[in-house]
Amino acid sequence: MARFVARRLLYSIPVLLGILLVTFLLARVIPGDPCRAMLGERATDEICDAFMERKGLNEPIWVQFGIYIRDVFTGDLGESFRFGRPVTTMLVERLPITIELSAAALTVAVLVGVPFGIISGYKHNSAADVATMVGANIGVSMPVFWLGLMLQYVFAILLGDTFLSLPPSGSMDAGLLPRPFYEAWSLPAWGINEFVSNMNVTNAVLSGNWTAFRSAAGHLILPALALGTIPMAVIARMTRSSLLDVLSLDYVRTARAKGLPEKRVVIRHALRNALMPVVTVIGLSLGTLMGGAILTETIFGLSGVGKSLYDAITSRDYAVVQGFTLVVAVGFVLVNMVVDILYTYLNPKVRIT
Repeated sequence: MARFVARRLLYSIPVLLGILLVTFLLARVIPGDPCRAMLGERATDEICDAFMERKGLNEPIWVQFGIYIRDVFTGDLGESFRFGRPVTTMLVERLPITIELSAAALTVAVLVGVPFGIISGYKHNSAADVATMVGANIGVSMPVFWLGLMLQYVFAILLGDTFLSLPPSGSMDAGLLPRPFYEAWSLPAWGINEFVSNMNVTNAVLSGNWTAFRSAAGHLILPALALGTIPMAVIARMTRSSLLDVLSLDYVRTARAKGLPEKRVVIRHALRNALMPVVTVIGLSLGTLMGGAILTETIFGLSGVGKSLYDAITSRDYAVVQGFTLVVAVGFVLVNMVVDILYTYLNPKVRIT
């Protein structure tokens, strides 16, 4: 197992270097420059020339890339042109929001998609199967931005005076800032402690602040539903298709011929093998959710990685674009590695050496 993980990490280095190169080049071929994007009409040639020289942007492109690679390998992701703050500090503040949103969306997608896929596959061509597949097709077809606006309209306006009312934007009620959990536990304010404390729901649970938990969880419901609908539909369809294939295999018919209970045949024998492609879809969905949260975070006013990337691209904030993209890419690689490791549990025929 250790050799497998080490080999996968080694193989991921060229991938990450390629992502660094592509992101670096694409950020610089966008028309405009950071100085004029930030200052607008106030930008003069003298000011912008001094800005470009101070930031090293007047160097040849290959020199800039070499400096950037050197800084990345020393743990320095640069400094934001727009805010004048280290990118690593901004990541500690904003990445937890995206991780919590993506985890909530994926939880909704799995808890709803897998059971409905199982029911649809087991009751093939029944009314439940047809209803599930129609719902899955509708879910795949709805754009995130449209669904987010509709959820805001229904739960914040139409149901605004009922117990079903949900907050349409933000991550917590105004004036309700939870105390960092590490203060309650008398832990130092650095590293993973500060990172986890920026996850509002997790921090509220760890600190025992249930008022803050209800507020944070309530603000997370609508964006999680909007972001998780498409992967939910994909997971349901994949689960159905995979289970149908497995239920038609000889070993399943043999298990039924032996007189085993139908529940045991489906869950113990068929479902475990049927989950192989589903796990792949779930892993890819998590990486997609982290990288595709731009619209959701923009619509619901969440200051996560997606919203920050959008703002950085429009303002030509190269360091933020490169740093945030690199972190999302690393997360995607790690998720794929976890999926590969899960294969050995789900399918004993797969051996990792």
